[in-house]
This record gives sequence, structure tokens and C-alpha cells, in this order.
Amino acid sequence: MASFYILSAIFLWSSLGIVVRLSGVPIHVLIFYAVIVATIVQGAILSTKKYRKEIPDIKKLKYPLILGLIAIVNTVTYFYAFKNTTIANAVLTHYTAPIIVAFLAPIFLKETITKRIIIVIVIASIGLWIMLNGFSFSNGHTAGIIAGLISGFAYAVIIIFTRAYSPDFNPVVLCFFSNAVIASLLAPFIRDFPLNALWSFLVMGILHSTIAPVLYYEGLKYVSANKTAVLGYLEPVCAIIFSMIFLNEVPGMNSIIGGILIIFSGYLTLRDNRNVLS
Repeated sequence: MASFYILSAIFLWSSLGIVVRLSGVPIHVLIFYAVIVATIVQGAILSTKKYRKEIPDIKKLKYPLILGLIAIVNTVTYFYAFKNTTIANAVLTHYTAPIIVAFLAPIFLKETITKRIIIVIVIASIGLWIMLNGFSFSNGHTAGIIAGLISGFAYAVIIIFTRAYSPDFNPVVLCFFSNAVIASLLAPFIRDFPLNALWSFLVMGILHSTIAPVLYYEGLKYVSANKTAVLGYLEPVCAIIFSMIFLNEVPGMNSIIGGILIIFSGYLTLRDNRNVLS
């Protein structure tokens, strides 16, 4: 069940590109108002009697606050990559995260890398490479590629950090305080409120910044970091399906073949119960 929590979060996050494309507002504005909606929703939940006792003491609050700092680095650099290089370069560099996690997990989490995990990472990486048809290193893409690599590293750190500390926190608490950090850091750059994009703030705030991360953090309590990272490879596949439905973008043969390999790697990961904690 924990793996399906993570898969559900990935499914929700894969629709993010559709919302960003249709919102028509700058990324920092979209992120800011979305996390404002999220903090209002999460704050209301935490104010109830059931959840008030879940709020930790001040000393332990440093962990969700640190998570917020890492999250804003991940988000800003990822979308910067989208704006300064091709989508293929941005996504491919971002999804170096599972490879980074494979190296970091044994060091920081003492997780064992099984042969199955290594095989799955290789299959998923080949699938993603085929899907995106490799890098485009033409002039003017260097900054975007570097930003994509930074976002991939930040995403890997999020997985490691959350895997280490999520058992000590209610997922709503993690979401609320990390979103509060993001909102505080972006507030000085906000000048207006685009009312026409209100729907996108609500969708992102509730679905992408509340429901999805709560499911994700809950799943990370029981699923290894390596397995979580590999499951994340399914996000590009879901994103292509959404683009077909909402934007009429028909994928090419590379996307189909690569997607099949990624889905297969996800299937192998779900079959591997050795990395699921009881």
C-alpha cells in the first residue's frame, strides 16, 4: 500500500505541467499563491483537535524548515531549466535523482543496494534516455542543463532527507512548515494577484502542494529511498498521457518505447518487497 501512496502522488504531480502551461502566469507567482493556498488548507487541518498534538516542539521544527529550503531549490531550478533549455534536457537532468539516491542511500540511510535495484535503475535510465532522445548541447543551453542537474540533486536530497525524518512527523506537519518556508522566501518578489489564474492556485495548492506531498511523505515512511526514486521515473510517462488528453500532443515512437521500459522498471520495483519496511 505504501508504494501506491507514492504512485498516487507521482500521478498527481505529473499533471503539474498542464496546470503550469494553462495558468498563464510567471512560475514564481504560481508557486507562491499555490503554497499560500496549501498553507491555509494545511493550517486549518492542523488547527483541529486531532492534529494539534502532532505539531512538534520548536527544536524539531528545524527538520521541516530545512525540507522547505531544499524544496524551493528543487522547484526553482527545475522550472528555470524548463525556461532555459529544452524540456528533454530539463527532465533528463532532473531524473538523474535515482542514480544520485543509489549512491547516497547506503551512506546516509544504510540501505543495501540490491541487484534488482541496480537493474531497475539501468532499465529506467535507458527508457528515459530513449524517450527524450538524449541531450541537446547546442549553444545557450548550458545554464538550463546545469539548473536541471541541480534540481536532480535537490530532488535526491529531498528523498534522502524525508526518508530519514518522515517517521518522526505527521505528513501534514511536514507539508505545512516546508510550504511556509517557500512562501516566505518568495513573498518579496510578488507584486500583484492575477485573479484570472485563481483556479490554478487552487488546483496546485490543494492537489500538488497538499494531497500529493502528504501521500508521498506517508509512503516514504515505509518505502526505501532507492525504490521511491525509481518509482519517480513513472512521472514522465504519466505526463505524456496527460499531454495527449489535454493538449493533443501525440508522442513519437521514442516516447512509446522509452515509456514501456520505464513502466516495466516500475513493475519490477513493485514486485520487489525486500526493500519495503514492515
